[in-house]
Amino acid sequence: MKAENMDQPWWHPERHADRRGILLVRNRIQARLRGWLAEREFVEVDPSALAFSPGNEAHLHGFMTMAIGNDGMGRAMYLHTSPEFAMKKLLAAGERRIAAFAHVFRNRERGALHSPEFTMLEWYRVGEGYEVLMEDVVAFCRLAAEIGGGVLRFRDRVCDPFAEPERLSVAEAFQRYAGVDLLASIRADGEPVAEVLAAELARIGLRVAEDDTWSDMLSRVLGELVEPHLGVGRITILDQYPSAEAALARKHPGDARVAERFEVYACGVELANGFGELTNPDEQRRRFGLEMDEKARVYGERYPLDEDFLTALAIMPPASGIAMGFDRVVMLATGAGRIDDVIWAPVPG
Repeated sequence: MKAENMDQPWWHPERHADRRGILLVRNRIQARLRGWLAEREFVEVDPSALAFSPGNEAHLHGFMTMAIGNDGMGRAMYLHTSPEFAMKKLLAAGERRIAAFAHVFRNRERGALHSPEFTMLEWYRVGEGYEVLMEDVVAFCRLAAEIGGGVLRFRDRVCDPFAEPERLSVAEAFQRYAGVDLLASIRADGEPVAEVLAAELARIGLRVAEDDTWSDMLSRVLGELVEPHLGVGRITILDQYPSAEAALARKHPGDARVAERFEVYACGVELANGFGELTNPDEQRRRFGLEMDEKARVYGERYPLDEDFLTALAIMPPASGIAMGFDRVVMLATGAGRIDDVIWAPVPG
């Protein structure tokens, strides 16, 4: 991007001409990924963006609106933060391989890697383990790099997606990059113990506030000490998240302290978040309740539960699912510095 064009609005002819090459690469990458999915008999679906609940994770923030009926009465609705609930209902309806390029909306998010509205590629495989999703993401990164610059790049970090990916657990990453024994702070049933993790952070000299929860401390170590090392040189698959940090994932069959959840990183940037999906509606309701209690504690608000989703979950077959930030993949494939550079018409402001 030419420096002299950076202060112009995105629609200015000179700035658009500067961005257009990247935007056309975006279209080519999207077409290639659609072809890959179609070849493997994925059905592309198009979930509605309006929902009764935007999602029930404590630190995700939705946009609320009011749906006015023919009777003039209003009902609060939200723009979804993910098409997950709708897509899982489709799995309950009988679909087995589905994918969606969905526009999703997240409030309180704006920056080089964040836009309030962005494109998420989400896909599900019924009856298949979550490890196959790891292979999917690596394949997508390679396809994008072939169309882009041959490597993935963000600022001064470079990742070769064609190299063998690195796979390590969150606990291994904490030990390697922070010297923290994460599993020592989790009981055998998966419940975290904040005092134990606080002692670990104090030992390595990392600040701990009086009101920090176990989750707050985990996020600080991950963001400050671990993430900058992930996906540098080659893709990193960060696997087996603690169960307390995986509200929508199954617990790992061999260790209840961790879950079938992973994230994929390149150049220190998170690209995708995948799960072996939880299908127990009672357990899901319990976890949503905990997430909303935390949202109320931190932000003073809570979102309604999608009762229709919880009902559908009871008949949803075993499946694995994943969400990938499509714009971020395009960013890294083209070397763009900001997410707005790869969005055709960015959100104003």
